[in-house]
Amino acid sequence: MNILKAATVEQMRDCDRRAVEEYAVPEIILMENAGNAVYYAILKELQESGIRGRNFLIFSGTGNNGGDGFVAARKLCSMGGNVKVCITGDAGKIRGAARNNLDILIRYDAEITALITSDDTGKVDEGRADKSKTDNPVRAVSVEMIKDFIVHADVIIDGIFGTGLSRRVGGIYKTIIDLINDSKKYVVSIDIPSGINGDTGMIMGDAVNADCTVTFGLPKTGNLLYPGFGYGGKLYVSHISFPPAIYRDESLKTEVNIPSEIPPRRKDGHKGDFGNALIIAGAKNYYGAPFFSAYSFLKAGGGYARLAAPVSVTPFIAEKGPEIVFSPMEETEKGSIARGNHDILLELSEKADIVIIGPGLSLHSETVKLVRSLTEEINKPVIIDGDGLTSVAGDADILKKRKADTILTPHTGEMARLTGIPVSGITENRLEVLREFCMKYGVYAVLKGAHSLIGYPDGRIYINLSGNSGMASAGSGDVLTGTIAAAYGLGLSAGEAVKAGVFLHGAAGDTAALETGEDGLTAGDIINRLPEVLKWYREKYKTIFNDFYGRINIL
Repeated sequence: MNILKAATVEQMRDCDRRAVEEYAVPEIILMENAGNAVYYAILKELQESGIRGRNFLIFSGTGNNGGDGFVAARKLCSMGGNVKVCITGDAGKIRGAARNNLDILIRYDAEITALITSDDTGKVDEGRADKSKTDNPVRAVSVEMIKDFIVHADVIIDGIFGTGLSRRVGGIYKTIIDLINDSKKYVVSIDIPSGINGDTGMIMGDAVNADCTVTFGLPKTGNLLYPGFGYGGKLYVSHISFPPAIYRDESLKTEVNIPSEIPPRRKDGHKGDFGNALIIAGAKNYYGAPFFSAYSFLKAGGGYARLAAPVSVTPFIAEKGPEIVFSPMEETEKGSIARGNHDILLELSEKADIVIIGPGLSLHSETVKLVRSLTEEINKPVIIDGDGLTSVAGDADILKKRKADTILTPHTGEMARLTGIPVSGITENRLEVLREFCMKYGVYAVLKGAHSLIGYPDGRIYINLSGNSGMASAGSGDVLTGTIAAAYGLGLSAGEAVKAGVFLHGAAGDTAALETGEDGLTAGDIINRLPEVLKWYREKYKTIFNDFYGRINIL
C-alpha cells in the first residue's frame, strides 16, 4: 500500500538537515533534484507543446526556493526554452547553494533581472543591481517592466517565498502576486504557492493561484489543507533523493488517508455477519438525521440496522426506510428520547456490534443526561455525532472512562464546544487541535470539513482527499456516521473503519457531483451512490491509490 506522509515546515527543515548531516547528501544536490523536479513537472504538463521556443518567466526569491528556480531555469534554457528570471529582492543577499546556482545560470542564455525593494514596505529601489562573479550584471527592473515580462510569458514559475513565509504578504510582493493571478497564464509554484502558510494552508494576505505545484521531500501540511490545496492546482511530489528512512520516519505523524482493503464478503454470510448497528437518534421534528444514519449503514454494506427513536417519530421514518428495524422509545414531553429508556438501550447495545448516538436527538435536558450515561456505560464501539457531541461536550471527561473504542465526528463548531477553543482558533490550527484532543481523551475523531481530518488516540492524523463542497449540506454528516459503522461491520478495526468510512463517504459525494454538479447535492444523493462506490472500492482497490485518488503525483 502507498504511504505518503506530510510534514510541517519545521519537520521538513529537520528532514533536510538529516539528509545533509546523516546521509552526506550535499545541499546543492538536493537543490539540483528539486529544480529538475520542477522541470519534469512542466514537461509533463506541457506535453505536446514542449519546451523549445516557449517563453518562461521565473520569479525567484533570495532563499533556497529561489535557488530551486535557478536550477529549473538552467534546465529549461538547456532544452531550448526562452527564459527570463526576475529575482524578487537583492541578489547580493543570496547565499550558499542558491548563490552557486545563480552564478552558473548567469553564464547561460537567460535574462536575469532583480526587482529590489529598499525596505519591507515594498518600495522598489531601481538604482541598485547585483554584480556577479562574472562581468554580466543582474539588471534592476521596474514594476512596469515586470508587467511586460508577464504579457509575453507562456508559463510563469513562482519561486518567491516557498514554505518559509511567516507574515502577511504586502508591498511589491502583493503587487507581483496580483499580476501573476490576473495574467491567466499557466502558473507553476515551487514547493507551495507563494502566500500560503506551509503549516496551516491559510492565505497570508494574498497568494498565488497556481495550475500546478511541485513540492519537495514530502508535501507540507499546507499543501494538503484548504484553502492552500485549492490554490496549488495539480500537486507533484518529489522525494529529491531523500532516503526512505527520512520520509517515512515514525516521528512524522501526519499522512494522506489511504484506508485498508475491506475484507471480502462471505458467500454464505447472513445479515449478522455484515454488522449489527444500534442507532440511538431522532426527536420530534427531527426525522431526517436518524433515517440517514440508519439507511446509510445498510447502503454502505451493513447487515442489520436497529433504530431506537421516539415512538411518535418511528412511523414516519418506517414509511421511508422499511428495511430498518425499529425499537420505539418512550419520549419526553418535548418528543425526545426519555431517560427512562436507559436500561433497554443498554440491553440493546449488548446485542449490537457498534452503536451510533446523537443524530437529531435534540438537547432536552433529560435526553442529554441519557446520552452521557450511555456514553460512559456502553461497552461496545460507539460513534457520537450531532446532538450527542453537544451533550458530551458538557462533561467530556466521561470519554476517558470508556473501555471500548470511541469515534467522534464533529464539525468545527462542535469541536469548539468540545475543546473550549474558539472556532477561529480551530480553523487556524486544525491539525494540532485535533491531535491534542484525540490524545487527551483517547478517541478517534473526524474533524469534518475540506479536507476532513481523521485523528487517532496515539496522535496520528490522516488527511482525507475525497469529497467536495457540495457535501456541505444537511444530513451529509449523518450519512458519514452510518458509513463508518458499516465499514466496521464489514470487518475493519475501529480505526481503519473511520479511515475507510470517511473516504467512501467523500467518494460517494464526488461520484454524485460528477452527475449532478456540486450545487444542490443532498444527503440522499450521497446515500444512493454508496453501493456503486463500495463496489468500485472492492474491485479497484489496488489502483485507486496509486496516484492518491488522482490528487497527488509522485515524480
